[in-house]
Amino acid sequence: MKKMKIYVYAICKNEEKFVDRWADSMSEADGIFVLDTGSEDKTVQKLKKRKVNVTTKIIKPWRFDVARNESLKLVPKDADICVCTDLDEVFEKGWRKKLEESWKSNTTRCRFIYNWSLKNGKPQVSFYYEKTHTRNNYKWVNPVHEILEYQKEKENIITVDEIVLNHYPDNTKSRSSYLPLLELSVKENPNNDRNMHYLGREYMYYKKYNEAIDTLIKHLNLESATWKDERSASMRFIARSYIGLKRYDEAELWLNKAIKETPYLRDPYMEKALFLYQLRKYEELIPLVLQALKIEINERYYINEVFTFDYTAYDLLGIAYYYTNDLMRALYYSEKALKMEPNDKRLKENNKIIKAAI
Repeated sequence: MKKMKIYVYAICKNEEKFVDRWADSMSEADGIFVLDTGSEDKTVQKLKKRKVNVTTKIIKPWRFDVARNESLKLVPKDADICVCTDLDEVFEKGWRKKLEESWKSNTTRCRFIYNWSLKNGKPQVSFYYEKTHTRNNYKWVNPVHEILEYQKEKENIITVDEIVLNHYPDNTKSRSSYLPLLELSVKENPNNDRNMHYLGREYMYYKKYNEAIDTLIKHLNLESATWKDERSASMRFIARSYIGLKRYDEAELWLNKAIKETPYLRDPYMEKALFLYQLRKYEELIPLVLQALKIEINERYYINEVFTFDYTAYDLLGIAYYYTNDLMRALYYSEKALKMEPNDKRLKENNKIIKAAI
């Protein structure tokens, strides 16, 4: 059987501190190709020292899709599989062998586990990554939150849960370019539901609450906005924006809509529970969290919230039962939260307070 040629490609700028770790992780490939978009530190020198093929090109005006397509051009034409990653990402060992074993002659793309957020080595938010593909017939689109677009009629996508890519971001890096690029994305394609959702979310992050509400409602009104999980997320973000405006009745209305949209997801129940916690409505909070805990499946989507499957549910129940004078239940859930986060000072203190009350 002919040995497959697998190449990694990436874009980067000022990421010298990630170079060695990333190069080690990608070393299972037959070659690594990087488009540097203007580093002012030692990124390029360090990459070359690690025998990475580096090309420098300034992209003006900046767009992620243009940069990705330029980086893909660097990959040799004889590639069987192209693996796109970023320098703040790390594969778990053995990824190449698992990819080769799973790839079929008619495969065009592979999706695998992407741990976007980790805490103490444990995944907090995970979803599927779809940036591994054949050399031909793919093009990157969208100025930001770019995606691969297949240029022919039918893709053949495989899913390999045994391949895991972990994300260790540089949280000091600015994401200031995201908002104007998302505005450009929506201007270029006003009927793209995904980009409209992202733009509304970005306005919310910037505390531009009225713009967020208007944009997210536009998302919900698009004919193509049929994915219930994303629709529910838009409803939750509308609620967060109303909370930011201190318009709590509207916030609760949209949280109820989100629950109705996706009663099978924990996220809207937990979002409303956190809202009620802020308002100190402990008796109303309890049944919502108990309902959330009945949902055991954690879907692998980018819209998953960290607080949905971590200690938060037990923490909220411990507090709510304490304030409703059900101390034994308060202790039970407090200890469950503490078991998940044994070094959390606040959880430890809450647990002491409950024990003292008993």
